[in-house]
Parts: sequence; C-alpha cells; structure tokens
Amino acid sequence: MRKTANLGRFLVLGAFVVFGHSATSSAQEYLPDLPAAHPAIRYAERSVDDPIARLSRDLENGSVELHGGEKALGYLSALLEYLDIYTDSQALVFSKTSFQATKIAPDNPRAIYFNDEVALAFIRGSDMIELASIDPEIGPIFYTANIRQLATEGFERRQVCLKCHLGPATSGVPGLFVGSVFPGPTGRPAREDAIITDHRTPFRDRWGGWYVNATRGQQEDRSNAVARNPAQPLLLDEAQGRNQTHLYGKFDPSGYLAPVSDIVALMTFEHQTQMLNYLTRVSWEERIARHENDAAPLERPQIASDIEALVAYMFFAGEVPLPEPLEGVSTFTETFPARGPRDTKGRSLRDFDLERRLFRYPLSYMVYSRSFDALSEDLEAEIYRRMYDVLTNPQPGAQFSHLRTADRRAILEILRETKPSLPDYFKADDAKMRKGGK
Repeated sequence: MRKTANLGRFLVLGAFVVFGHSATSSAQEYLPDLPAAHPAIRYAERSVDDPIARLSRDLENGSVELHGGEKALGYLSALLEYLDIYTDSQALVFSKTSFQATKIAPDNPRAIYFNDEVALAFIRGSDMIELASIDPEIGPIFYTANIRQLATEGFERRQVCLKCHLGPATSGVPGLFVGSVFPGPTGRPAREDAIITDHRTPFRDRWGGWYVNATRGQQEDRSNAVARNPAQPLLLDEAQGRNQTHLYGKFDPSGYLAPVSDIVALMTFEHQTQMLNYLTRVSWEERIARHENDAAPLERPQIASDIEALVAYMFFAGEVPLPEPLEGVSTFTETFPARGPRDTKGRSLRDFDLERRLFRYPLSYMVYSRSFDALSEDLEAEIYRRMYDVLTNPQPGAQFSHLRTADRRAILEILRETKPSLPDYFKADDAKMRKGGK
C-alpha cells in the first residue's frame, strides 16, 4: 500500500529540499526516525569530512580559488568542475516544492546536478545554491551558499533541512529523495501529498513536476505535464507530456548549463538516493546499539531486517521492468559508466542496460562508495555474507528471482576484480556457483 505524507510545511521549511516532498514510496516500509542527537551520532556537532566541508576548508585557507566571471552560471560551472560533477547529470524540476518556491515555475525550473557524493541545486535568477554532501560516517550534510560570494562567505550548514530530509521518505535518517506530484499550471502541487520514487516505483507514478527527456521509450509517466483544469487537478495534460527529446517551447533554456533533463540521469539519481538512505540507516542503527552496550547488535530484529532490505535494494529487487528499450538525450550514458572500475573483461557495475532494466549488472555501484566502505567491520561482513549467498545460492529467495545465473556469475566476477575489501571466500573458484536458477 502506497504511503503518503503531508507536504504543506515543505513549502516554507528546509534548505536542500530539491528532490520532492514529504512523502514515502509505494515500495518502502515505514521506519521510525532515529535520533540525530543520540550520543553515538551527534549529527549536528560531529566534525564531518564530506566534499563541501573539505572545499570550505580549502577556500578558507586560500589553497583553492573559484573564478566564475560576472555571471552566476560561471561560478556554477567552476564549482561543478571542482566537485567533479558533470553537467550532463542535469535534471530539471518545475514543481514549487522548495523553500525557494516563488522562483520556481514551469518556465523557470530548478536544475539538479550530482555525482556519487554531492548533489547541487541551482535556480536561474537566484544566487542561492543548495547542496547535499555525503559524509561517509553520518550521511548527507546540507548546505546553502551565495554562489557569487563563495570566496568570502563560504557555505552554511543547514540543520533546518532535517525537518523534511529526516523522516519516512528517507528511512528515518538524514537523506535524499526524488518526489512526484500533480503540478498545476504554475508548478504548485494540486494537493498536499506526494510519493517518492526509486527503481521499484511504477512508471505511471513517477516524475510529476519534472521535465524528462528521452529519444526512445514509451513508458507512461507524469513528466513534462501540468494539470490545467482546476476542476480536475489530478488530470495531467498528456498531450504536453512524456517522451520528448527536447524542452524547447517549454521554457527558454538560456541560463542553464544544458537544454535537457536526461531520463537516464534521473533514474540513476532515483536509485542512488534510496541506496544512500539504506546505508545511513544501518550504520546509525549499529552505532546506537553498540553505544547501548549491545554485545550482538546485528541480532536485533530491526537491524537484521534493515540489512536484508539493504541487500535486496542493492540487487535491484522489485525493479520495474522497462516497457521497451530506453535511450537518453545526453552524454550521461557515456560519462557515468566511465567513472567506474572495470574487470579484465571490460565490465562495470556502472554499465547501463536500458533494454530490460536500468543497469546491465544489477548490483548497485554504491558498493564502491565511501559510505559503504565506512561501515563497521561486523556490519560490512554481514552484508557481504548475504551478498555472497544471493550470488551463489541457486535458490536465493523469491525477491532475487530476477537475477539470472549469468547475472549472478558476472556480478561475482566483477566484484572479485574491482572490490579490494571482499572477503577471501568471494575469491574461491566457480565451483561454489552451483547450477540452478534461470
């Protein structure tokens, strides 16, 4: 049953409320909030080591200078280059679901750019940018900054963002999410609830309030459209909707770094946000349990359940199949895979499929993230144990039935050559890969 939550407060609170709305996914189990102020966490007080924190220190000591000329777009380009974020990751959202709602509209969407560790939001006509930067120990840290005054004013950490970015939509920990609404002609949501989306969400529920471009694909979704009739606020104008290769006619793209909002980039970002939330959740739970002198924290029913949910998500359990082959409109499908490690056969977990599903080898590339590597030794060992069981057991369970024997063998081989911290038993010969499955 799909859960929703009220987003009325969302329009006036928060800082990096880029991704959507106070809501939960149709595929996501409700999880209680974990206490950010717990002595084992100390989210607001803890010293952090995320990319924006490091950049702030470099700006303060003068070891880095960002030059953007006279225009905000120049500073944006310089900042993205420093953070190693490619402009082809751009996704555009036009729903008024941010504390800068008055500056967002269908003719002036908010642009989002991301890599594995940072997401940045920019609105044409506003000097304020919003950022979420991942600390591997405690998860995303939220910032705002005046893009023209970075050298003198730097970045401001914003705890108020947790009012929307810690709750049911983020597995009860600080997190990120992509949201879908029914936008009216001005971009204002037609009602005060929404859902979050990831690879498990039916396409018919995705991307309301977002611009989405594709050169191929006939998935039915809510993108590129508004509900024009006030008497029918949930009826989107489908004639203006999905499967558009460009946005000309929707708004003037001058003042943006790219004229499109790529479907593959947005789908990748959807997956990444919830993967990060799962990683943060299990890390926090174990830290809290150990602080409470639990000698066997991983045996706590909730932690064991959340580890299982994390592993299932890592393997794209419940992924909605593509109704037909999909093709984006930018270079994202080339630059994103190029970032990842490859095995001797040239394979990478970042390789796209786009014929039947999003990725060719369905194990999350976030296994390479600093957040995964920062998990405790015991927690990482338990996750590896479950991963190995899924990859080698001919009957790994119903939720993993989408994994063919060839998929599992390829993933195992890729991990062996690209993930140095794997336990030794992963590197045994293929005799362990018992025959069975599809």
